[in-house]
Amino acid sequence: MKKFLVLAVFTVLLGACFPIMPQQKHWAATGGSRSDAVVRMSYEYASWEIPDVNPQEALELAAQRCRSWGYSEAEAFGGETRQCNQYSGSGCANWLVTKEFQCIGRGDAKVSAKKK
Repeated sequence: MKKFLVLAVFTVLLGACFPIMPQQKHWAATGGSRSDAVVRMSYEYASWEIPDVNPQEALELAAQRCRSWGYSEAEAFGGETRQCNQYSGSGCANWLVTKEFQCIGRGDAKVSAKKK
């Protein structure tokens, strides 16, 4: 029992010396509407994680989706929404973060402008 107590205290002290490192998360297209020219990008993280995300990655992926729909670019709407998508006894265990992007311009607009 004494060894277990010493091990538990050592583990707690060691954890205090090495805080939780940020976890890299990647954006993925999770919805949107071609007719409304809106793309939704999201990532998930556990409540004990510190998410490390690249906002440029979200913009580039949204722009790719917009270009596949015939638009030339994407721009971000205001902020992000964070929603609990898995509850546990002590609160939220998993979060979903979503950001919306507006598709802008027409794909052929840049080509026409360069020709003139």
